[in-house]
Amino acid sequence: MNWDPFLNRFWSILFIATPLVAFVTLVMVCLRLTPLSTMGLPPALNTSGQSIDFLFRLVHGLCAGVLIFTSVAIAWTLWKSKASNAETRPRAAYLKSNWLLELTWTAIPGALLLGLAFYQLEVWSDTRLERPTETVGQQTIDVAPLVLVKARQYGWEFHYAGPDEKIETADDVYIENTLVVPADRDVVLQLESRDVIHSFFVPELRLKQDIVPGMSHLVWFNSKTADRLEVLCTELCGEGHYRMRARMRVVKQDQFERWLKSEAAKNQPSEFAASSNDQ
Repeated sequence: MNWDPFLNRFWSILFIATPLVAFVTLVMVCLRLTPLSTMGLPPALNTSGQSIDFLFRLVHGLCAGVLIFTSVAIAWTLWKSKASNAETRPRAAYLKSNWLLELTWTAIPGALLLGLAFYQLEVWSDTRLERPTETVGQQTIDVAPLVLVKARQYGWEFHYAGPDEKIETADDVYIENTLVVPADRDVVLQLESRDVIHSFFVPELRLKQDIVPGMSHLVWFNSKTADRLEVLCTELCGEGHYRMRARMRVVKQDQFERWLKSEAAKNQPSEFAASSNDQ
């Protein structure tokens, strides 16, 4: 018995079913439909989170479209192959080149990638290039860093500005593995590393930045109120990488001010206070 026709049908159905299942899964995850409602991204708290999420879903949608198109093309080719044996099956034609086909499969992906590149420029500029500003008197200046974040194996150090409203000075407030920031306000963080490459990641803020030793990185966000978040390191930084995380809270402005005063009252001297005393 010749099994070729049956195998052709089997592979044809498989090539059609696989992308369809993948596409339905993607839609259910994006729309948070049961039972896949918890498998997607956590709710976005950052004001720029919606545009990032839309770009994320757009890229996945395009990938799903390419997967469906190629799978259907393969399935159709297999389904049309009805020859009963190798002797009667038509031989494949050998084409040395086809400039129209080559131009088509080069131009379409190129146009898609170019379109994505131009589309994401505004999102990239908003989240990475255009630092938030504030008006002081009659001048518009960049928002100063609120916290100096120092990553080390295997923990996080947070240096808050003291009464002089400047970080890296003698009155800084030093806290380990607890980051508290005000809500509904542009917050700028200055990220540095004490040893190896780390990566600062807060999923709910759609914020991720590698931290390279010897370099200072600025990141910013404007977040809604949230009680419990986590700061994670997403760069393999050593054997203790798995435990490198910190608690994060986004609170109202008045709560933040009370909290910072309370921490300052505990008189936790930072490294900058020690260096100032040495001088």
